[in-house]
Amino acid sequence: MAWRWVLAAILATSSLSLLGSAYDEFTSDTLINNVVQDPITSRLYVGTVNALYQLDQSLHPEAHTRTGPELDNRQCTPPVTSCEEAVETDNHNKLLLIHPSKDTLIVCGSLYRGICSLRNLSNVEQLLYFSDTKGEKSYVASAEESVSVVGVMSYYFNKDKGNFTVFLVAKGYGSHDSTKLISTRILQVHSDWVLFESIIEASAVQSNPFTLRYLHDFRHGFVYFLFSRTLGAQDSGTKNFTFISRMCENDHNYYSYTELQLNCSAGNKYNKVQAAYVTLPGEALAKNMSSSGWYGPVGAQDKGQINNKSKGMVTNQKCGAEFLPSPLASRAEFALATDPVFTKKGLMTAVAVAVETEHAVAFLGTTLGEVLKLHLSTSPEVYGRAPGENTGDKVNKNLLFDTSLTHLYITTEKKVPVQACHLKTDCQSCVAQKDPYCGWCVVTGLFFSRCTRKGDCPRAEDDNTWLWSPNQQCVQIQAFNPPNLSCRKTECIACVTSEWQCQWNAQDHTCSDRDVSVDGADSCPQFENPDPHLIPVGYLIPISFQGKNLDIYKDHTFKIVVLYNCSLGREDCSLCKNADPKYSCVWCANMRSCVYRELCRSQEPAQCPNPKITEIIPRFGPLNGGIVVTIKGSNLGIKKEDIKKVTVAGVDCVHQGDRYSVSTRYSPINQGVVEVEVEGGRRGRSEVLFTYRDPIPEKVSPLKGPVAGGTVITISGKHLDTANKNDVIVTVGGTPCETQCPARNEISFSLSLYSISLCPPLQFIQYAVHKNDTVLLFDSPVVNRSSETQSFRAFLQLDNVIEELNSFEYHPDPFFNELTKNIITETSIIIVTGRGFSKAMTAEEAQAFVGDASCKVTILQDDKLFLEAPSTQPRARSKRQRRDTSSDPLDLTIKFGNGEWVVGSVNYERKYEVPLAIIIPAVIVPMLLFIAVSVYCYRRKSQQAEREYEKVKHQLDHLEESVRDRCKKEFTDLMIEMEDQTNDLSEARIPFLDYKTYTDRVFFLPSKDGDNDVMITGKLDIPEGRKVIVAQALNQFSNLLNSKTFLINFIKTLEGRPDFNARSRVYFASLLTVALHGKLEYYTDIMRSLLLELMEEYVHSKNPKLMLRRSETVVERMLCNWMSICLYQFLRDSAGEPLYKLFKAIKHQVEKGPVDAKMKKAKYTLNDTGLLGDDVEYCVLTLQVLVHGEGPDVTPVKVLNCDTISQVKEKIIEQVYRNLPYSQRPKVDSVALEWRPGSTGQILSDMDLTSQKEGRWKRLNTLAHYNVSGCPTLFESVVFCLMPTEHVPGVPVENALLEDDKVFHLVRPADELDEVKSKRGSLKAKATTKAIAEIYLTRLLSVKGTLQQFVDDFFRSVLCSGAVVPPAVKYFFDFLDEQALKHDNVEEETVHIWKTNSLPMRFWVNILKNPHFIFDVHVTEVVDASLSVIAQTFMDACTKTEHKLSRESPSNKLLYAKEISTYKKMVDDYYKGIKQMVPVSDQDMNTHLAEVSREHTDTLNTQAALHQLYQYASKYYDGIIQSLDEDPAAQSKQLTLRLQQIAAALENKVTDL
Repeated sequence: MAWRWVLAAILATSSLSLLGSAYDEFTSDTLINNVVQDPITSRLYVGTVNALYQLDQSLHPEAHTRTGPELDNRQCTPPVTSCEEAVETDNHNKLLLIHPSKDTLIVCGSLYRGICSLRNLSNVEQLLYFSDTKGEKSYVASAEESVSVVGVMSYYFNKDKGNFTVFLVAKGYGSHDSTKLISTRILQVHSDWVLFESIIEASAVQSNPFTLRYLHDFRHGFVYFLFSRTLGAQDSGTKNFTFISRMCENDHNYYSYTELQLNCSAGNKYNKVQAAYVTLPGEALAKNMSSSGWYGPVGAQDKGQINNKSKGMVTNQKCGAEFLPSPLASRAEFALATDPVFTKKGLMTAVAVAVETEHAVAFLGTTLGEVLKLHLSTSPEVYGRAPGENTGDKVNKNLLFDTSLTHLYITTEKKVPVQACHLKTDCQSCVAQKDPYCGWCVVTGLFFSRCTRKGDCPRAEDDNTWLWSPNQQCVQIQAFNPPNLSCRKTECIACVTSEWQCQWNAQDHTCSDRDVSVDGADSCPQFENPDPHLIPVGYLIPISFQGKNLDIYKDHTFKIVVLYNCSLGREDCSLCKNADPKYSCVWCANMRSCVYRELCRSQEPAQCPNPKITEIIPRFGPLNGGIVVTIKGSNLGIKKEDIKKVTVAGVDCVHQGDRYSVSTRYSPINQGVVEVEVEGGRRGRSEVLFTYRDPIPEKVSPLKGPVAGGTVITISGKHLDTANKNDVIVTVGGTPCETQCPARNEISFSLSLYSISLCPPLQFIQYAVHKNDTVLLFDSPVVNRSSETQSFRAFLQLDNVIEELNSFEYHPDPFFNELTKNIITETSIIIVTGRGFSKAMTAEEAQAFVGDASCKVTILQDDKLFLEAPSTQPRARSKRQRRDTSSDPLDLTIKFGNGEWVVGSVNYERKYEVPLAIIIPAVIVPMLLFIAVSVYCYRRKSQQAEREYEKVKHQLDHLEESVRDRCKKEFTDLMIEMEDQTNDLSEARIPFLDYKTYTDRVFFLPSKDGDNDVMITGKLDIPEGRKVIVAQALNQFSNLLNSKTFLINFIKTLEGRPDFNARSRVYFASLLTVALHGKLEYYTDIMRSLLLELMEEYVHSKNPKLMLRRSETVVERMLCNWMSICLYQFLRDSAGEPLYKLFKAIKHQVEKGPVDAKMKKAKYTLNDTGLLGDDVEYCVLTLQVLVHGEGPDVTPVKVLNCDTISQVKEKIIEQVYRNLPYSQRPKVDSVALEWRPGSTGQILSDMDLTSQKEGRWKRLNTLAHYNVSGCPTLFESVVFCLMPTEHVPGVPVENALLEDDKVFHLVRPADELDEVKSKRGSLKAKATTKAIAEIYLTRLLSVKGTLQQFVDDFFRSVLCSGAVVPPAVKYFFDFLDEQALKHDNVEEETVHIWKTNSLPMRFWVNILKNPHFIFDVHVTEVVDASLSVIAQTFMDACTKTEHKLSRESPSNKLLYAKEISTYKKMVDDYYKGIKQMVPVSDQDMNTHLAEVSREHTDTLNTQAALHQLYQYASKYYDGIIQSLDEDPAAQSKQLTLRLQQIAAALENKVTDL
């Protein structure tokens, strides 16, 4: 989520206009870097990351322009169009300066080495000048975010060149910045100078060994820079100190550059400057500074004290000279020192100072978001904080006033007003603020006294009219004359007869000085002579009165008499007699109540009844007495003199008359039994006894408390409720405490809260639920619900100690989806889905219930909740539901803290157990039945086996004779064929594939789309209108892939998805290899990083020996592709020739004998499964071939008479076009074969109407079928026609016939053969027809012996470390050795396996089994079978495992069993030789990779690879976005935004842009 930065304008207006007015604010989505104001127009210019805003003085946007992100890199030299390292880079605004005379705004950013631009001051959207082609002389600011830059406008005068406007820039060091720390930049083109060029060369100022951070600059006769740095090179990176430097404005050589150290406090405790502000001191502050003696004489308009302090350094040469030391730097002992005027815990980050009524007021911004108001007086103090909510976020350095000093602009997340005078409503509170902005305005007339600014008070310059005093003195009225000064009267006659000529308003009964209806006393409405004034309730009395001027009050009601009730509030005799005599109330004994005199028929008694005591407070008192006892009751006398005597247990008490209340209570002091005697000897005794006893304290809790106090201390003991609360005095160490609640056995005093409160804007309090010496446990309080995350400040209050904690975030309530499974059992796992589960909850805190039974929360994810079902039958939680049956649904309730959600209903079903009495019979009965059937079958099979034995014995006798004959024949063939076949190889050149075809086949074959894969064809289906947009977006995507953070997240996100299978991983890795081929160094770095993670996983969590065994991860396929790229040249230069000769030798040997075109088996092969298991009669024919249309030359071609016509055509094409690569030769299906034994010709084909039939099977036509005979050698005239097959009659018929599945060549399938033969029933025929296949295994030895030399040559070319070893092999093997040393549990055998899996297994075996990956050849299935045997031998040679061979071992392993040991030694020597070689450095490897990238990248389908890669990004878009959002490094680089922009361009995907 992007930070929101608010620039708030705070109005300093009168209290009337401030009330109800809102403060203006401007919000930016990115960090605000700089804010400046035009002093003429009052416009504000706000420079942020990637944007520039123009605002009016009320912060309303007038113009806006985007400044980034753009393609750039710190390593790139502008212009960056040719820089490959350029990526999307944010533009941080480094400097904003106003050039009002030219109506231009100088804008410098972090892009392009800090090049600046000029914009229209009236409309920043208009770019006036920008150039990135002027070289280093135009680099002004810094390209690094952390380097500070300041600038100030100035001038430059040269008598030869004239006067120029310039600006001086100071900046810290950046690793890729210009070395100029201070430079003078010209703002126009002149002579050889270009815009923004540094026109002064002063090396002395630039050669500074310290790290400088510039904070502020200003002009005042000189140019000043305020900065911090270390004191020496040895202190670099440690303590910083504050300096101010000064230069003359028109200094052409910077000879005047002077530094002065500034120290704050005697020990320079506050050593590093944070913010600064230059202003006039004002009269009051100037006097204070002068009287302090630190600053010398200071005037209210004085800014020159730094200049005065500097005069001792350079006296005669004001602006320096060439002969003086330059720069002039002060030593620490000459530092300008002063004491701090104000200190505060924490950092202050911004300051602004204004002078109000000759008093200086400082506004201080802090890291906590506060804006403090400090009166810079003799004893500076914070007199208040700016009103508004404290956000807790740092106040930015941009704290400035507007041109009229009535607004304060603050860069933060909230706004605060400069003053709030109107909030004070009386003089004392107004002046008590000591706020120079506020004073008490004393006025007359239409205005009333109020708290205002001085400018808002009429006649404020008059004496004693606007009161502001540090002594808080307000006007006090001691006497006044005349006594009537106001027109406000409450009676009409008094109003109109006043000497102030007041008038009476008869409608609303008010007196004012306006002209109203009543004029003169005679016009006043009056009620006169009412009789009587008082009327008792319940007694009829006639009323009379006189009225005057009452016409206007018709239908109005007026109060002219008083109605009263004697009994109200006078419940006993004493109260009644105490009534005012004017009411004539008497105590009527008959009615036992207080009534009007005329309503009582009996005479009023002379005395009231005896006193009655109803309550004594307290009932207990100490033995020493001295407490106040309150007696409550009735008839306790009329006045205090009526109390004659009070005794407690016969002892007189002292009556406190001042606490006497008529008839209700009476309070004595001292001790005794309570008895009251009133006037007339009447006495009253209490029924409740008063007890004397002393309290007995026994225990105090707690024994400790904070120094700040406020702790509730509880005293436990006996009789602690003795006396009243006010009688109890408790002291701790002599300090009195406030008693709270005395009880019978304990007393609590003082105040304590263990609570946590969240504020602002609202305050929520929560008390601790558990506490000990180290832990306080709270439940989070309930707050107002919101759909967005809320952040609250948290405070902990322990008694009187309050500490602020980290902010506390409230996330929206979770959302639950409907349950997908509503039936559960005791072993079920309940899965609840939704969102927002883990934002503020853990699995330990969460609770779940099915009915009234608790469910254990096992796993809590943000979108899933896994629960264990209850082990017992739950019941419904409500009593009403419990009456229902157990089969009814139960509520599934989730409880997070105080929140409960019913997410659905479930049915609980139990798994009923089957009784043991049923289980035993159910198992035993079938078992007995099975045993009986088995015995019967065994006896039947035994009898049948005896009969079959006789048949097999008879069959073996016939087979023995057949085997003897066939072995003799095969041995003869072996002797004949064991010849050296090397001379039969053609000497034609080796048909190597070009690099693109090689990589296409290695990376993308086999593919699900085959040769039509888009990576092989390079064709993208993109509409013509979108090609430009797609190309640009793919270029941006390529830049995004060059971000290591993005690519690692991309790969890990895909590998974390279950549908990203092994095929997808391989394809993705190959696409990535092509896309990053232009940066193979970066590709290698990514591969290394991923391999290190993979290695950590296997070494610590899995079997290390299994690493790199398969391509189960993207990085394993990346390694395979990396090896393929790095070994391509080695294949062409060294290993390719022996591999090609081996392939040709196998192909030649295979084709010497019969090959079944349908079964894909051959007589001569290395693979026993591909061995032709029948004895086929054949002979070799040499055909004389004429190629149609290529002259009369005849080419001899050797073929077999058992070859199909297609096989014959293949051999003819192989021989005729032996000097052409396979891809350039005609295909078999594109040519026809014509045989001309005489004057007429015949088209030969594999299948025609003459094809032989054997039952339902048809045999493919061979040369023997067409009677092309004459073995062993025949010279026939055959015409080979190169023409399209559709022009040859009969070909469609052939194709139609070949579609029949029942077609064979040399051997029919075994099952079909058995089916036919079984019908004849001849056992002897079966034996002779189907021979034992193992008889022909001797042919494997024949082929192996023929090819042995070629196999050895290839192995030596690959496994010889004495020859040239590819640098990639040495580099990667060293990497594996290095990592093995870092892990203790990696053995030497494990490293051997890693090397084998990475090179022989991953590359050489692949190339050996697929020669068409490197050569332009065609590999038939029969040749492929033999290559697989050699590849398996190569794999066995690379393993450390000893192979124990036996008769049951596969024939392929037995074939090379003798040579395996030799090959194993070759592998070991190869690995050892590589380890002893000179290491390949990272630089050498990168150079080699860069050369490969340069030579071949342009030939690859990079755009297609990027497009295909994006398909994966689109498919897993949400997961990738989530991964990037959770990665802080990705957030800082805005990778999410960049991917969203690419998605929007490529597929119009809706994003959060």
